[in-house]
Amino acid sequence: MPTRISPLAVRAHTATTAVGAGNQALAEALQSARSGLRPNDFGDAPLPTWIGRVDGLETLKLPPALMPWDCRNNRLAWLGLQGDGFIQAVAAARQRHGADRIALILGTSTSSIGETEAAYTQLDAEGQFTPDQRRPLVHTPHSPTMFVQEALGLEGPCETISTACSSSAKAFATAERMIRLGLVDAAVVGGVDTLCGSVLFGFNSLELVSPQPCRPFDAARNGISLGEAAGFALLERASPDEDGLLLLGYGEASDAHHMSTPHPEGVGAERALNDALARSGLDAADIDYINMHGTASSKNDEVEAALVARRFPATTRASSTKGFTGHTLGAAGIVEAVVSLLTLKSGWMPGTVNSQVLDPVCGPQLALEGAEGDVRRVLSNSFGFGGNNCALIFGKGVAQ
Repeated sequence: MPTRISPLAVRAHTATTAVGAGNQALAEALQSARSGLRPNDFGDAPLPTWIGRVDGLETLKLPPALMPWDCRNNRLAWLGLQGDGFIQAVAAARQRHGADRIALILGTSTSSIGETEAAYTQLDAEGQFTPDQRRPLVHTPHSPTMFVQEALGLEGPCETISTACSSSAKAFATAERMIRLGLVDAAVVGGVDTLCGSVLFGFNSLELVSPQPCRPFDAARNGISLGEAAGFALLERASPDEDGLLLLGYGEASDAHHMSTPHPEGVGAERALNDALARSGLDAADIDYINMHGTASSKNDEVEAALVARRFPATTRASSTKGFTGHTLGAAGIVEAVVSLLTLKSGWMPGTVNSQVLDPVCGPQLALEGAEGDVRRVLSNSFGFGGNNCALIFGKGVAQ
């Protein structure tokens, strides 16, 4: 088992999703049980499903210096960076540590593939990209991270993680290792993913997409609702008397059971949970709220619900927030990390919107309705294709 780590301070955080831009919009949606899902309107013949789409990206203009990276995905990243004073918080950290001492680690599943799709529909007579689409800064999986690095003026290690739906959760784990090893003094972590044809029709080909708004853990659930989002957090070493929000622990595991189906006993997910608890120095009973991965797919929910039911006390509260935002793929980890941080700040534990009758496999921890409480420790689960699992534990500092 891993040893306990020193907590990291979460100095700033923000998320932009289908419910709106920034933390306030997300917090208000969680408290009012307002879903951001709507009928799909992507493409000439939209797939009959519901999506979590972020408004305004088609008309958003990047600053002139950032135009070489222009595409829908990077516009979403730019919109996300504007929220909650995040750019200013990073600028202050840059002054404290130096631009070369701040790492940037972002998760993404599809990057700017939507723009590459568009480029292939515009091939010239020789079958080549048209001149305006010959943009290597855009047609690469590393595009959003390079874009954000330029936007924030950072010069430290720059890494893109693409492990499907655990990508931006795993960014926190990489950041902790870099800071602990002394490679950097701070890290910007996060994730960005936008919708496109490859995403929608790709998941549909796996028979995972629901024609209705997703219903996590519902007995009649029939698939996921895809969404898009951008989220970011700034991490630094915590002082011994830290009174803010903290990353307490993380666990990573790969069960490698199947390309798109989790291990039936949740072996990898449980290993990630165990390692997160060990690194935080906590027991399962110390967790007040669990933000579950809860995609509303048949097998994911069954396996995750069984894991929570057997490992946590009945008093632990758990829910899935995919019904608010949709499944935001590579950005799911950061969005739900921000949900966890908002829960710690407000004490509001969100419910599971759209769902009505819980699957019998669910234990007493699963909640359909939101509720207030004394929340000091939160677990956030993120599970990706291939059994790529990550669990994060956040908490309040001593003065809170």
